[in-house]
Amino acid sequence: MKDEIAAASAISDPEEPDSKRLRVSAADKGLLESLPSAKSYEMSYMHRDIVQHIVTSHTNFVLTASVDGHIKFWKKSEEGIEFVKHFRAHLSSVVGLTMSYDGLYAASVSTDKALKVFDVKNFDMVTMMSLGYVPGAVCFIWSGDKKQHLLAASKGSEILVYDYLSGESVGTITAHMSKVKLIQYCHTHHTGVSVDEQGIIEYWSTNSLKFEEKSPTGKSFFKYKTDTDLFTFLQHKCSILSLTLSPDGRYFATFSSDRKIRVFNFLTAKLFRVYDESLTVATQLQQEEQLVQSIDFGRKLAIERELEKSEHFQSSGVIFDDSSSIVIYPTVLGIKFINLQLNKCVRMIGVQENVRFLGLTLSSPVTKKQNLQLSVVNPNIKTELEDPTIFCTAYKKNRFYLFTNREADQTNLESDRDILNERPTREDILAAQTEEKAKLAQSTILHTNMGDVHLRLFSSECPRTVENFTTHARNSYYNGVIFHRVIKQFMVQTGDPLGDGTGGESIWGSDFEDEFHKNLKHDRSYTVSMANRGANTNGSQFFITLIPTPWLDNKHTVFGRVVKGMDVIEKIGQVKTHPKTDVPYDPIKILSVTVK
Repeated sequence: MKDEIAAASAISDPEEPDSKRLRVSAADKGLLESLPSAKSYEMSYMHRDIVQHIVTSHTNFVLTASVDGHIKFWKKSEEGIEFVKHFRAHLSSVVGLTMSYDGLYAASVSTDKALKVFDVKNFDMVTMMSLGYVPGAVCFIWSGDKKQHLLAASKGSEILVYDYLSGESVGTITAHMSKVKLIQYCHTHHTGVSVDEQGIIEYWSTNSLKFEEKSPTGKSFFKYKTDTDLFTFLQHKCSILSLTLSPDGRYFATFSSDRKIRVFNFLTAKLFRVYDESLTVATQLQQEEQLVQSIDFGRKLAIERELEKSEHFQSSGVIFDDSSSIVIYPTVLGIKFINLQLNKCVRMIGVQENVRFLGLTLSSPVTKKQNLQLSVVNPNIKTELEDPTIFCTAYKKNRFYLFTNREADQTNLESDRDILNERPTREDILAAQTEEKAKLAQSTILHTNMGDVHLRLFSSECPRTVENFTTHARNSYYNGVIFHRVIKQFMVQTGDPLGDGTGGESIWGSDFEDEFHKNLKHDRSYTVSMANRGANTNGSQFFITLIPTPWLDNKHTVFGRVVKGMDVIEKIGQVKTHPKTDVPYDPIKILSVTVK
């Protein structure tokens, strides 16, 4: 089966022609007004360890869980949130956090094999269960037969269903052949949806605990799986990392290991939309629209490759807005809002943030659902909106972040908005100091055994090259490295740890692209430029010219000039060298590098 890949990578406004399209545009605008619009996150709050799970309730509570077993309760206020209570709920990492649909109860499971149930409104722990196994997933479901909430927890390929108050098992679901990793509940159709490691999706009634062609609410499902698109993950040899159901029960959305967002019709299980968020697509979008600076995009790609190899990748998911018309999900280039009916990206936020957002949840933004429906029908009707907020976790961050309609203070982004509600760790302090140093890296001093050479760096014009050079310098990468190539009346070259011109790599472990600038030319002596093996093959080696070398323009990246110590460069350029290799007979070394 061939996926329908929707062209939703770029932001575009609804087209204007006829009155029908104008009505669609007005409806689209009404939907967007009930969602956060600020480009930057407004606030972030801390845990003591990496925040991995976050859920919200219709009762305006927010629960966050970190990998150290701690769970915090927060209350949504008119603007922002307030801390309520802190539980040391588990002895080890929390692997699942779920909220009942009515927002009255929450439950957590952990690698310590314990299950804890909380009364959300009274922020109290009401049940503790020792499961004897580590659940792959946990979810509240509603049993119409029993007229109560039940808890479904996966144990290998089985799903055990518990009375969360008594702790007794009330049934088992045996629909899967491999380990179950995801469970979701569709309250509209009183149906559970589960996913196993092989990418198999199963539906089951929350009353009978098995698949039925009709839901408990009387809606008809598919008769045979072969009539659906549920085998698409097997066909594409990818695993499902997350699954989310729309509030009205029309759709469910998945994020999978091939970096595609797939939206299915819930009743027919047929594909409705597919959005490709691969790194190739992100790179193309960056090249077309230059959403972030090249240096920042390179950093984002490096983080993304690291993320793919970690267990945190499965924390990335998709959410729906309250109208079920817009899907929202994190990408390498921020958080995207996709209008499913218009089939296009209608908003992006967090693009400029140096954070990789992962798990998202949306607070209920409207006081009355009828108000949202009225605003869609007639955008001139003013509705009473609460503070719409997206809460999100981030990769390797002990914080969670709030996006609202209020832009952060652009003059003081890093201090006021990141709340220090916990004592910062030593790693946090060092990271902040390193980031501050990186911003100030405008010059360096090469300390050689023949004297000091002062360099001015062009960090604005060549940010990625300068980042590579200064990071190597701070990491002592160049210490003890020789000038392995000296050619009189031309240049002196260094930066190869092997000392023969064949070694060295960038800080990212692979070649990086050239950064040519119209105002930076090889038009004078003492120009500092990157050595390479051809276009976009920069690593760690660089050279300093002894004369103007205009034939090197647009072939080598100029990233600095010598401003002091020209006499040292001249002395190096006059040393005796091997006639075939250009290697000085007496080694000339970089002793160390000072970064300013």
